[in-house]
Order: sequence, then structure tokens, then C-alpha cells
Amino acid sequence: VLGNKNSGFENNQAIIAFVKDLYQEYDVYNNYLKFFDKSFTSPLSKTGVDVYNYALRDSAFIDNKWCYNIVYYPRRKNELTFKGDFWVNDSTWAIKNINLQVTKSANINWVKEIYIEQDFDVVNDSVFLLKRDYMLSDFSFNKKEESKGLYGKRTTVYDNYEFNKPKPKEAYRKDRNPLDVTQIIKDDEFWQKNRLESLNKDEQGIYKLLDTLKTVPKFKTYYNLVSILGSGYVEVDKWNLDLGSVYDFFGYNNAEGARVRLGARTYFGQNDLWRIEGYTAYGFKDHKFKHGLAGKMLIDKNSRLIISGGNRRDIEQLGVSLTATNDVLGRSIASSSLLTVGANNRLTNINLSALNFEIEPLTNLKLSVGGTFRTLSSALPGDFSLDYVDPESPTGVSSEIRQFDFNALLLYTPGKKTIGFGVERRDVNDTYSTILLNYTKGTKGVLDSDFDYSKLQFSYSQPWQLGGFGRLLSTVELGKTFGEVPLGLLSVVPGNQTFFSNYGTFPNLDFYEFVTDTYAAVHLQHNFNGRFFSRIPFLRKFNLRELVAIRGVWGDLSDENIALSAPATVNTPLMAPSEKVYYEYSFGIGNIFKVFRLDFNFRGNYLENPDARKFGVTGTFGFVF
Repeated sequence: VLGNKNSGFENNQAIIAFVKDLYQEYDVYNNYLKFFDKSFTSPLSKTGVDVYNYALRDSAFIDNKWCYNIVYYPRRKNELTFKGDFWVNDSTWAIKNINLQVTKSANINWVKEIYIEQDFDVVNDSVFLLKRDYMLSDFSFNKKEESKGLYGKRTTVYDNYEFNKPKPKEAYRKDRNPLDVTQIIKDDEFWQKNRLESLNKDEQGIYKLLDTLKTVPKFKTYYNLVSILGSGYVEVDKWNLDLGSVYDFFGYNNAEGARVRLGARTYFGQNDLWRIEGYTAYGFKDHKFKHGLAGKMLIDKNSRLIISGGNRRDIEQLGVSLTATNDVLGRSIASSSLLTVGANNRLTNINLSALNFEIEPLTNLKLSVGGTFRTLSSALPGDFSLDYVDPESPTGVSSEIRQFDFNALLLYTPGKKTIGFGVERRDVNDTYSTILLNYTKGTKGVLDSDFDYSKLQFSYSQPWQLGGFGRLLSTVELGKTFGEVPLGLLSVVPGNQTFFSNYGTFPNLDFYEFVTDTYAAVHLQHNFNGRFFSRIPFLRKFNLRELVAIRGVWGDLSDENIALSAPATVNTPLMAPSEKVYYEYSFGIGNIFKVFRLDFNFRGNYLENPDARKFGVTGTFGFVF
């Protein structure tokens, strides 16, 4: 990157996250082109004849190449297709020019129009060089002609191709994110000399337009509303603070009753080298204040050496995920859900302190080491017990766990693309896999810790873009605890007693229904993106999307660990799905009113468990394309 120029809303988190979708990479020769989380069938696809009609319109010489002009248009409505035409060379079958326009009936939200135009140089039978790539997106709340919205345009012009000049290996390993954008911000003279295509009158006026828009009250109101909904934070520029998250302001659980939470974080810009975040909360039933405070700092930009730490004292619903990193302020929605299924009373008082160092020696390979110290006790001792056998206690039983853990984590995300160079970066894509390997070592005696044990955990998540058949998300999780530990340190199969769909959990399991020290779990969720509903006449106009999912877990629990937590079994039967794999399956309908999804969840087995839930309905809100 030789030069950079930014104007307008460069520090707004919501707009940055929104506009990033304009920078998706695509190749018209691929069978499917991915925009805004959707796979559109390319008119050059091998399966194009299934969804497009083609017609020969013209033929002519273009740059001394004899070319045919082909018009194409979709066979059916509501499918993810384009309309347009392309010029193709008669001997190489290489594309000279192509334009693609998304049809208005396509099953995509908030986007009224997408238009793409590409020009190529046909060098020889095997080399086709992209010269110019133009993309326009029209964002709007609906697809009516008169609806107001926002245009996003991107023009990329290519020149000075170089081939057959090998570079050293380090050049390919280097992170493509510029370390400091301020070093490459150039003046007008640079752009006049280096810009390959002059700006037209409208494009030159964008800079003035952006400054003017900031002074228009109605626009500022819409701008602030979208910003709050998108990021969850209220930006207070004069204090360099974000207040929120607004979604955590009010909650409810059996231990605290009604609960209010006020939080804030520092925010000077998207590339802050340090950030501090904190909150305080108050429960109207237990009349207690809770708090959390965390900070992180980027020490070295090249290696992305980051130091982080903090403390949280709160009431938490533990056991909502099998493999999770130690986020000091992390808190699941299950901890404060307004409505729950059954008695949601298995809550824990947690006092957690953490210090962590992480480094990124290679792009997308993160290594971290750190330590945590936590105390755990039941928030509702009459309903839920974390008691364990303790020969050193006068009563032979202890109710509080004190534990220091050393943690080592390897996180590999091949193919992940990010923007920014600060302590926090933003993902540009969501097509990458995630491989996590976590080792935890508990040491008895350190800070009066109670237990010696080791825990090894592995997880692998992979999204699969299956072309016109939608998107499959798969996750495999494995874990083993070595040594004797009580209920508070075991691996709980994540149940879900809320009415919210939460990938990675089992919505027909109660919290702590299954507890393990050895486990293996698989989650599969497929979104067909309306492929079948679009072919049903009376459903077609609603742009609904169908989802299916299946999930299963096997686990074991040693007799020694059961005996250690014997006092807790009065309220929490310690049982693992060791006889057979526990499984669930679900069917979902997404894109209801563009913002809502319903899942119908069915329990496959272990129906003999006390109060087993055979069926449940969960849902989730979200702004998705």
C-alpha cells in the first residue's frame, strides 16, 4: 500500500462494519460469487444453465479479438441470481467484459441493488488480466423505487502487472495490514500523479457532502440510531467513551431478581493501542453491587504482543460452553435472561482475576499464556450446591472453591482477514476455519488453591459455502480433565433454558443436566438460504429461509469425581451421557420480517431423565443480509 486517504466517518464502528462488505473478493469464473453472506450463482457457472436463460445478441471485434455478446437472465424469481450480459472471445472463451445486476426479487435484505462491471485484457489462451472492477450497492430498508437509502461504490483499476519475479518467503508470510496507516496518508499531489482513473464531478463532491451531512439534524438522528443498534454502544465523542452495551442494561435471574448494569469503554478510534472497559451492576433482590474491569494494551505492532488483565465479581450461569477462552468480562445471555424454561437456579458467585500475554508470530496464528485466580460458590445454596468432600474442613465439606490456573492457548484461523492495526481488529470475512487448542494446569497451594489437575481441550469450527445449497457450519469439540476435581471445575454439557437460539448449546437440556470430565461433541447447522421456499408460489414473496441442525455429545465421568462432589448431588445429579450419544435435531425458519428466526428443537434420547424436555422453541433477532 503506497497511499491512503480517508474522509467522513472513519471512526464510526457501525459504518465501518457495514461498509466492509463492499470489499469482498470475488472471481466471476467461480461457480458462485459471495456477497453479503449469500452465494449468488455466476452466469459463467457450470450449473448456470439450471438457473439462467442465455441468448446470443451480437458479435464484434474488441481489441482485435472476435467476441460474442451473450445476454442472460434468471429462469425463476427469488433465487440468488443476476441479470446482464458479457462479451466472450471466440477462441479462448475468455471474458472481455461482463456486467452483473442482482435481480430485485433475490432473497437478500437491506440491499436494493448490486451492480458489477469488469473489464479484462485477454493476453493469450491462459492469461486473462483484470483491468477494471466496478461495484455499486444500493442499501435501503425496502426495495421500492422511491425508498431512500445509501449508495456504496467501489472502483478498482489495475496496472503494471509483473510476473515471474519471485520474492523472498518472508514477503508472503507478512501480514497485509499496514502497521500504521498515518504513515501512508498522502496529499493531493500524490493522487493527481498516481490515480489511474480521474474522479468524476459527483465523486469529487463526496468530501464536501460528508462534511455537510454531519450538520443535518435528521441525518444525525438516523446515524446515531443505526450506530447504537449496530455496535450496542452510545458514542460520546467529547469524552472518548462508549457507553453500553445497551443490550445488557436490564436483566433478571433467580438470585438477583431484576438487575441493571451500566458499562463504558474507552474509544479514541478504531486503531487504539490500548482500551479499558468496565461495568457495575446492581441486583434488586440480593441488594448487592457487582463489577468488572478489564484492560488491554498492544506492546509491539509487528508481533502483536498484547498484555491484558482484569477482575470481575458477579453472579454467572456457568456451563454454557465447553471450550471458551478466559474473557474477564464475558457473560452469557443465560445469566440474565428475562424468561427461562424451568427453574433457572443453578447460578454461581464468581470472583475472577486474570493476567494474560498473547503474541501473533505468524499471520492468523495466535499464542497466549496467562494465569487466572477464581473463587466459586453457589449463589443459591438452598437450590444449587457446589459442595465437595474436604478432609481439611472441620465439617468434612467445603462450599467454596479457590483455584489458580495456568493457561496456554493456541488459536489458528487460516484465511481470516482483518482491518485495523490497534489492540482490537475487525474481521472482514467469516469464511475461515478456527482451530483451538487449550491447556489448563491447576496447582494446589498456589494462593491457597484447592486442586491439582490438568485439562486439555480442542475445538475445530469450519463454515462450508455449498454454493446454491447454502451454508453449513460445523464444530467438533474434544476435552479431557486429568485429576480429581469437584463439580465447579468439571466440563458441563452446555444446556439452554432461555428462549434464545444459541449455536454450540443444547436447547433441550437443562443447565448441569449432564456433567463430564471427558467429552466429545459435534454441532452441524445448515442454512439453505431459501432455496426450497423460493420454489413454493405462496411462500416465495416472504423470502423465508430454511435451516436444519443436528448436534450430539458423548461424555464420561469418573467414580472418583462423583465421590468428590457427593454433597452436591442432592440438588444436581451427576450424570454423563456415557451409555449412548445424546443428540438433538431442529428445524428453523429464518428471515421472518427480515429480523427474526424461529427454531423448533427436538430431543432425540435420554427422555427418561427427570423433567426431560422433549420439545422446545427458541428464536433470535438479528440484522442479516
